Amino acid sequence: MKRLHIHIKTKDLDQSIAFYTAMFGAAPSKLETDYAKWLLDDPCANISLSSHGGEPGVDHAGISIDTREELDAVANRMRANGASLMAEEDTTCCYAQSNKFWARDPQGAVWELFQTFGESEAYGAEPN
Repeated sequence: MKRLHIHIKTKDLDQSIAFYTAMFGAAPSKLETDYAKWLLDDPCANISLSSHGGEPGVDHAGISIDTREELDAVANRMRANGASLMAEEDTTCCYAQSNKFWARDPQGAVWELFQTFGESEAYGAEPN
């Protein structure tokens, strides 16, 4: 399965959690002191909030992909179309372990393609 992913940076995590809990009609599926995530089936989405650096608002969009094979297939399709990708192997971010590819669309919007394979006790590093 693939899920649309949107990561939003917030100045007030509690206020944002209340807003999105009301919108989705569900509490976050993962909640930390600096992070919240909803894994939704309707709409099929992975929405996350964090209070880590940067300007508040949409930080990036992405696609959560179930298997490494599917992740590589999407990356290869994008490369064949001329996209420049930055790979991150076995990385820790957002309290999860993942393999990732980062890209920018023609307008400069940041996209994250990722396959999560484990949990982490730490938030992890922000990509450059």
